[in-house]
Amino acid sequence: MITDFHFIRPLLLFLLPLPVLILWLASRSGDVRSQWRGMIAPHLLDSLMVDGSKGSRIRPSWVLAGILVAGIVGAAGPTWQREPPPFVEDTAPLVIAVDLSQTMDAIDVTPSRIERAKLKIRDILDARQGSRTAIVAYAGSAHLVLPPTEDTALLESYSDALATRLMPKPGKDTAAALELADNLLEKEGATGTILLLTDGIEEAASKAIESNSNGMVILGVGTSAGGPVKTPDGGFASDASGSRLFTKLDIARLEEIGRETGADVATVTDDDTDVRWIAERVHSNFAQKQAKEGDRWHDLGWWLIVPLSIALALSFRSGWVVRTGVLLLAVHLFSPGSARAEGLMDMWLTHDQQGRIAFERGEFDAAAGHFIDPMWKGVALYRAGKFQEAVDALAAVETAESWYDQGNAFLHLGNYDEAVAAYGNALEKRKDWREAIANLAIAQQLLNAQKEKQEEQPEQPSEAPDSVQFDDKGKQGKEGMINVAEQTSEMWMKNIIVSPADLMARKFSIEAGRKAQ
Repeated sequence: MITDFHFIRPLLLFLLPLPVLILWLASRSGDVRSQWRGMIAPHLLDSLMVDGSKGSRIRPSWVLAGILVAGIVGAAGPTWQREPPPFVEDTAPLVIAVDLSQTMDAIDVTPSRIERAKLKIRDILDARQGSRTAIVAYAGSAHLVLPPTEDTALLESYSDALATRLMPKPGKDTAAALELADNLLEKEGATGTILLLTDGIEEAASKAIESNSNGMVILGVGTSAGGPVKTPDGGFASDASGSRLFTKLDIARLEEIGRETGADVATVTDDDTDVRWIAERVHSNFAQKQAKEGDRWHDLGWWLIVPLSIALALSFRSGWVVRTGVLLLAVHLFSPGSARAEGLMDMWLTHDQQGRIAFERGEFDAAAGHFIDPMWKGVALYRAGKFQEAVDALAAVETAESWYDQGNAFLHLGNYDEAVAAYGNALEKRKDWREAIANLAIAQQLLNAQKEKQEEQPEQPSEAPDSVQFDDKGKQGKEGMINVAEQTSEMWMKNIIVSPADLMARKFSIEAGRKAQ
């Protein structure tokens, strides 16, 4: 805080000598004897002078000087912390890398390590509603399950289908999983967190963890006592010697990796303690990155409004009326829900300043009602979920940030073609904007998917046919005969639904084959 403290508008501090000048002038104007000394003889001046009563120790000049000092300091914009821009998503991205090696079928935790890991993934997704999350599966090779998405239902559907039998290559390659996770976060244009759900980390992966530029959280799944490894047919796996395979969680090794690499390490718990711990680490990693990379300083000068208001009240004649007024003013300032507080707030704050206060409190509907600035009004409406109104407000501003926010609103409205155009306009005004490039790619994918879906739907005839004719010549012919069994089989094959597990197994196998080639 001390090292980051500075003023956003430091040139205004050159006005600080002004209060000193006022105090000097006030002291000279208050010395009546010096004013009349050159006009009245000294022996007569002493008789003519009448000293005033010393009722109040607080002089108006002092109050005025204090008001000016507080006003100048507040206008200079004291600050010591950054804030993220209001036009960029403020949710922490997360990539969950799930270990699907054979030992994850051990039953030292119920019902098994992999099933416990899947339950933890579901709890993490529930705690991160609205945040972008990706899932990576790895064993002897690493594969993408789902790219970063906010669709919790889709994430849960695919995470529930994870199983060790899906992996085409045995073993454990944590470094490959980290590389894939890094690439996903790099495409997102944001530094996030990688969560490893595993029952062990090989020696070769330590360097990959240490060199990782993103936040790293490792959750060990299993117990130090260990347990046997089940097979898909209900039996137990055997090692090379024919003995039953028995695997233990090397907690000491995980702790050593945490000390060497700086990664956060913990083991799975029966309650939600581990989930809350993970959520805190993910948020902490994101907050630290935002504090380092944020390009906006949080202006804290408006807090001086309260002492300024009290000082202005004290500048009037003292008495019970003024004291009561100060008390009522303080009550109204700290009671924004009061019906009459709005009038008092208008006395001290502009509509945009009132909107900013409501915005920072999370009262986005109220903030939108206060804002006059169309950019801030559009952002407040966007945060309130009123996307069409946000587009209408932002349309009055021709900046890269305005087009970017319009693109986000169009995405929520499902207007993917307009979103593509908006992101394109944003990139024309601000080249190499990573967030806009990433969102443009998403909007283009959604637009292409929408067009493909529309092309797959057969067009219905707009008019009824003039006549319908049947060809009776081929009724008994060889080509005119239809095998009902074949027709039913073909219809069944068209309507069959492939499970996410089958899709992933096929996808992983194809990817492994390509890598081998």
